[in-house]
Amino acid sequence: MKKIRILLADDHTLIRGGLRLLVEQQPDLVVVGEAEDGRAAVKLTASLKPDVAVLDVGMPNLNGIEAAKQITDGGARTAVVILSMHRDETYILRALKAGARGYLLKDSAESDLVRAIRAVAEGKSFFSPAVSKVLLEDYMRKLRRTGGEDSYDLLTPREREVLQLIAEGKSNKDVANMLHLSVYTVETHRANIMEKLKLKSIPELILYAVRKGIIS
Repeated sequence: MKKIRILLADDHTLIRGGLRLLVEQQPDLVVVGEAEDGRAAVKLTASLKPDVAVLDVGMPNLNGIEAAKQITDGGARTAVVILSMHRDETYILRALKAGARGYLLKDSAESDLVRAIRAVAEGKSFFSPAVSKVLLEDYMRKLRRTGGEDSYDLLTPREREVLQLIAEGKSNKDVANMLHLSVYTVETHRANIMEKLKLKSIPELILYAVRKGIIS
């Protein structure tokens, strides 16, 4: 069995120890390194090339979101999971823009961490169920307050398929192959989705998909 190689980064030794214990109880997971701040996490990712880096959002020297950005901008194939106590949309969107594929609340790490690691290692996204619930509730409150409407119903069945696949991290070429379409057609669907949903970036599209329960 090929094991998923993991880097853990948190400035609290006790928390890192707890995370390591959770991870190494699984036969398919192994911790290959630990870091106590963001700069160390970036350096260790470059040298160890783990499959997944689990980064605490509030580390000294370099916070988890900035560390995630440096890791993903550096071309590493390491998938990033952010571990945070913040459940508001601002932090989640910042994490997504930094290239993170998973966002876990610290109070649910015990039940969600292993699933999150396996999901992002397969190229999928993962968010704590509590995060998805909060995002949906906030979104519905915002719609009621502004008198706006959810534009999801404006999407065609094909556009909904494309939305889900892009939110899951598939490239335009991947989507084209899966749906037997040309890349140009996928790009057109993608542009239509962004316009109908009034989204400006892929991180916003992923956030929308989480709100709607399209991806978890």
